[in-house]
Amino acid sequence: MFNIHQWLKNKNWQAFHFQVECWQAIEAGKSGFLNAPTGSGKTYALWLGILKKLSEQKNKIGLKAIWITPLRALAQEIKNACEFPCVEYQLNIKVGVRTGDTKLKERAAQKKAMPDLLIITPESLHLLLSQKNHEEIFSSLQYVVVDEWHELLGSKRGVQVELALSRLRSINSTLQVWGISATIGNLKEAAAILHPQNKHIAFVQYNNEKEIEIKTLLPDTIDKMPWAGHIGIKLIEKVIPIIEQHQSVLIFTNTRSQSEIWYHALMGKAPHLAGLVALHHGSLSSEIRTWVENALHEGKLKAVVCTSSLDLGVDFRPVDCVIQIGSPKGVARFMQRAGRSGHQPLAKSKIYFLPTHALEIIEAAALRDAIKQKNIEQRIPYIRSFDVLIQYLTTLAVGDGFYPDKIFHEIKQTHCFESIRNEEFNWCLQFLVYGGNSLSAYDEFKKIEIENGKYVVKSRSIAMRHRMQIGTIVSDSMLTVKFLGGKKLGSIEEWFISKLKAGDIFWFAGRSLQFLQIKEMQVLVKNAGNKKGVIPAWMGGRMPLSSELSGMMQHKLQGYVENKHPNDELKDLIPLLELQEKRSSIINEKEFLIEEFSDKEGYHLFFYPIEGRFVHEGMAALFAHRISQIKPISFSIALNDYGFELLSDQEIPIQQALENNLFNTENLQNDIYKSVNITEMAKRRFRDIATISGLVFNGYPGKQKKTKHLQASSQLFFKVFEDYDKENLLLRQSFDEVLTFQLEESRLRKSLQKIQNKKVIIKKLPKPSPFSFPIMVDRLRERFSNEDLESRIERILKKYAD
Repeated sequence: MFNIHQWLKNKNWQAFHFQVECWQAIEAGKSGFLNAPTGSGKTYALWLGILKKLSEQKNKIGLKAIWITPLRALAQEIKNACEFPCVEYQLNIKVGVRTGDTKLKERAAQKKAMPDLLIITPESLHLLLSQKNHEEIFSSLQYVVVDEWHELLGSKRGVQVELALSRLRSINSTLQVWGISATIGNLKEAAAILHPQNKHIAFVQYNNEKEIEIKTLLPDTIDKMPWAGHIGIKLIEKVIPIIEQHQSVLIFTNTRSQSEIWYHALMGKAPHLAGLVALHHGSLSSEIRTWVENALHEGKLKAVVCTSSLDLGVDFRPVDCVIQIGSPKGVARFMQRAGRSGHQPLAKSKIYFLPTHALEIIEAAALRDAIKQKNIEQRIPYIRSFDVLIQYLTTLAVGDGFYPDKIFHEIKQTHCFESIRNEEFNWCLQFLVYGGNSLSAYDEFKKIEIENGKYVVKSRSIAMRHRMQIGTIVSDSMLTVKFLGGKKLGSIEEWFISKLKAGDIFWFAGRSLQFLQIKEMQVLVKNAGNKKGVIPAWMGGRMPLSSELSGMMQHKLQGYVENKHPNDELKDLIPLLELQEKRSSIINEKEFLIEEFSDKEGYHLFFYPIEGRFVHEGMAALFAHRISQIKPISFSIALNDYGFELLSDQEIPIQQALENNLFNTENLQNDIYKSVNITEMAKRRFRDIATISGLVFNGYPGKQKKTKHLQASSQLFFKVFEDYDKENLLLRQSFDEVLTFQLEESRLRKSLQKIQNKKVIIKKLPKPSPFSFPIMVDRLRERFSNEDLESRIERILKKYAD
């Protein structure tokens, strides 16, 4: 039998109070929720308690515990941590892993005899639910741990977890479920979603506050007229000494393209670091990613340039410093990344913030204050995700089949579907059995058959295709990048490769590659040894500024207005802020600034809500629509996270628009529908919904369908539903998701209400202000190459210099 305290004593380790709390709750048979930061000992807070209980059970075979993790990279580390006390105590407890990377041989062995603990991703868990004997597999299950729940919660993968738990709880009513989460703004709600029917869970928090040391890297001189990207890579000379002075550094970028650019730049500026710096992002092959992770863990690398692929809990103890390139756009994300350094209990985390343009320096000061005040973002859970429900019902039908009344009762227990009505559930069943109202003439959409009241999939081809497509992560068609000799480097999106011709050079996986040809969804390349070449871009929008960071930025600017002597990063921005005040006014909490400006391009209006690009996208279209009701007028729109521009060839009646309640929230949704091409946005959203629900099949391995074909297929369904089946739940879901997640209607409404309570200031400018200039540049960016853009900006700056 495993004795926790004796084992810790033998290791000369001291238990934390929160770990003891967890062990006691598990001993008492409770489910619970653990709020603890990365590197605090949270894995052992739960596993040692579970291990003690399992070690007391003699001769019990079968799967006893599941540990759900969002990242495949985390699975191996959790396995190593969980196996360690088992090996030391010589316990006959087996630990296994099941993810997309698990070899067929290992899966076959698990089918014969499941390990005691299985570490698994949400997708692989649903694959187990699609097996013919899934109730038998899970009949001995006693514990489920959902790791990094905050990361899963705000995505459809969280819905997958909710549905899987509803099934597992039905199989074993005494199941103990524990969630692990970093700090988020709606922690209690996150716990309640994981335990929807249990109001008496153990809620445990790690109370030793983790110290985060934040340093901002600044250029020697700061331009008074900033624009996005005008600093960034120019600070690489300040990054190299940081790498050299530390044992191991993680350099976080916000996009895969940016990571490739920074790796390429580092190798150009610091060739002596070749072999000591690596690249890590989600499009690289699993072999490359695993090699980088192992080398980092063993302390063989001085730096890794990475994306969110290394955001979560992997324990890289040698990492003693993190560099964040550009704004993380959220407080929680910044804290998560800072926590990659000092990944031990009570250790200090160190992070450098490197702004890519001057206005991000305000964000640096805002981040510092937000962390101090614990002003952290909420994670908005998905509700009524019928595409995931339809996929789940098909998963159960592929396995043992299901009886509708029983499954309806189970899913009603989840947060996502607690509001589902009988008629909506019946619609999903009709859709799967008969193809719904509009697809009933086509047999391929009649996936499920009814046999003595049980809903089952009898077609082997439907079952195979469904298993291949289980999951909610949807991306553009990916092509495998491969050397002629056979080594795989990773995957790249089809739309990028389609722009290349044979012989073109591009950078990928930190290498200069020559494109040879595409063969069977594989991009065949060879080493180019050329310093020049294009960097791939991946589809996927930029992250918007969070409302917490937005509010803190406005608070920092208000502080500057009231006291012109800041003692943080803002002191380096004084020349820029003084110019802003000279030409216009400082954005602040009490006033809403609108700037007017005209030149040969036309009439410009600039608005500064500082609410992030998603809200600004909706607000700009809304204002343009409302102004055009006063005077028939067309606009060009440009925006960034701080504000947006309306540009017209006619004078804009802004004063009349204000008198007509421009910021009014009445009939807001109706005005949004009129102001943006919401149908076009919903079409794009519907492509993912169609894929998740199984309407559209992505294709077999190595023979995936092209993105344009998937888009065409999903658009055809969208048009059919819009014309003949307007009450189709998947169609309605696409519009709901646009309003909730793309246009952030709720946040837009709150933002308009805040503006109504401010004093509106209209400033007529003779020249662009420091805050309007980057928005103008973002508009120009669409029309010019990088080199042309920089020369155009230089001419504009000379024209508008004081």
